Amino acid sequence: MPKPTVAAGVTSKMLELAVDLGADRGALLDSSGVDPAALQDFDARIPLADHIALLRAAKEQCRNPAFALHYGNSVNLAEVSVVGLIGYASATMLDAFVELSRYSRLILDLDLGPGARFTLEREADGPWIVDHRPHPNDCPELTEIAFSQMVNGTRRFGETPFVREVELTHPDPGYRAEYERILGATVTFDSSRNAMRIDPAWLSHPIALQPRYVFGILTRHADAMLHLLDTQLTMRGRVEQLILPILHTGQVGMSSIAARLGCSRDTLYRRLKAEGVTFAKVVDDLRHRLALDYLAGGKVSVNETAYLVGFSDPAAFSRAFIRWSGQRPGRMSRIAKS
Repeated sequence: MPKPTVAAGVTSKMLELAVDLGADRGALLDSSGVDPAALQDFDARIPLADHIALLRAAKEQCRNPAFALHYGNSVNLAEVSVVGLIGYASATMLDAFVELSRYSRLILDLDLGPGARFTLEREADGPWIVDHRPHPNDCPELTEIAFSQMVNGTRRFGETPFVREVELTHPDPGYRAEYERILGATVTFDSSRNAMRIDPAWLSHPIALQPRYVFGILTRHADAMLHLLDTQLTMRGRVEQLILPILHTGQVGMSSIAARLGCSRDTLYRRLKAEGVTFAKVVDDLRHRLALDYLAGGKVSVNETAYLVGFSDPAAFSRAFIRWSGQRPGRMSRIAKS
């Protein structure tokens, strides 16, 4: 079973906030074990244990017990994860919540079984957003971040308070007033669940800061990232995870990927061979799969698809697509649009 991970962009922004508040970057990285090189790619994965160690070191160095609340209240999710961008491209706040529930693993990947981390429960007193993260009291800071991020994400859309009431399973940590200031609602600690009752008017509140065209591109990218999470135990899956964010550049080298994995080119070759593939095959298959997704959506042109999967020459992409599928990419694009 893979260990829980968090998106590197989330960890990177948390580190930057701590440094801005006076913490020492080197000391934070040393005490947490976070690899600074991994933070350069926001789609990379950081072990959750390292992320939590960094969070708690930041609380201590900044002398700020409410650091997690302040981080969630300051970060724009669209700046750290494709999930935030998808939210901004959703039609309404309800649609954004559905996408958050669908893709939340890209922010924080936990062992939740078949269920979603966040659900919307319609109860007699109104709709509740419920966080089903297992063992939440082991790290209440993760609840603080999630809830304060949700509240912060609504502030640019209107004056009506988003949250009416908050229930939390952990005891009062001693800064209740800061909870209620940031979340904008009365907070009940030692509750049976982690949940927020929201104003129902927000469910139909329009967003659509990005066109639907962008929404389609982003969700296909997110779907591909979810696939990589599901295959991360294999060397092929780990290689795909590193390739995906840079595939569009066309600069995907076996030596550089091996270095990112902390092994030699020869070791990577042997590990992939043991799984029945070569590095070139992994790249080729990933391009094929993404090209099919983009063209099947009917929103991306052949030339745009060529760029997105790493071809600078559309003619070379066309030849590759014929090799993959036996047909020209333009034909598939026309079928998708018809």
